[in-house]
Formats: sequence, structure tokens, C-alpha cells
Amino acid sequence: MSKVKLATVWLDGCSGCHMSFLDTDERLIALLEHADLVYSPLVDEKNFPDMVDVTLIEGSVSTNEDVEKIRKVRAHTRILIALGDCAVTGNVPAMRNTFGVEPTMHRAYIEMAQLQPQIPTTSLPKLLDKVVPVHEVVAVDLHLPGCPPPADAIFYALSELVNGRMPDVKHLTRFGK
Repeated sequence: MSKVKLATVWLDGCSGCHMSFLDTDERLIALLEHADLVYSPLVDEKNFPDMVDVTLIEGSVSTNEDVEKIRKVRAHTRILIALGDCAVTGNVPAMRNTFGVEPTMHRAYIEMAQLQPQIPTTSLPKLLDKVVPVHEVVAVDLHLPGCPPPADAIFYALSELVNGRMPDVKHLTRFGK
């Protein structure tokens, strides 16, 4: 039997969900007997593969680059999992929605600057007018909430998926924990 191709992607978030994924500790070794981690910020591969069986997507969609990335990932993923509250609801990155792009940029780059206050005009992706959860841009197959989701819930979901079953995670997770 061939191994499941597994990927993880990080959009606008804190990387806490990836840390929780790593907190599955030695169980990752057991999981990787059935799956190959083919793309992730945790590995060296720079290009998303042509087709992946399962992708965990952490973070909310905040920039034009995030939109392009998540659309590409969705087009090349069989099962897409929104991992964590930022991916599921927008969470902390979406807090800027109440202020807007310009006031947020002014606060970050002018008011809070110690040296050379200026809003960058190059090298940054364009911020969207509104930060949104992943499912507002592409179809999501499974929502795994939590800030971050517990390692046990991530391991359970992935174990079920590599064994060909869609997990029921409602009893394992909740928003904010």
C-alpha cells in the first residue's frame, strides 16, 4: 500500500498549530510509517506538489499571496483541513478588520516605529481589506479548531485519515483551547 502524501501550510498566524503538530512527539514516527510529509515549513521542499492527499492549513487569509497560495493548495489537495482558530474563524489576525488596512499600517509602521517611520511600499504582500478564514476562500473538508488544537486531536485526525476514515473531532476540540 502506498503512503499518504501529507502537507502542512502556514498562512497568517503564529505557528502555534505547527508547534502542536510537533507536540505529537514520538507518535509522528508511527504516523510517518503510513504518510510522507511532502511539503511543510518543517521540511526543505519549496514547491507545493502536484497532488497531496491531506493538507493541514494553519492561519487566516490576510494577503493577496495567501489567496493565491490557498487556491493552489486546494486545487492540489484531496482533503483540506483548516487547522486552528485562525484558519477556522480568522481569530487574532482578523482583529485588524475592525480598524481597516490603512490605520493598521499607520499604527504598525509610523506610530510604533523607533527609527525611520515609514510605511513600506515594496517587499510586502498586499493586505486584503478584510482578513478571512480559509473556508471563505476555498472549500474545507475538516475544521479542527483550537488555539492551538491539542496534539492529541491532530494525531487522532491524521491517524484516521491515513487509515481511510474521515475523523469526527467534535468531541476533541473547542474554540480557544
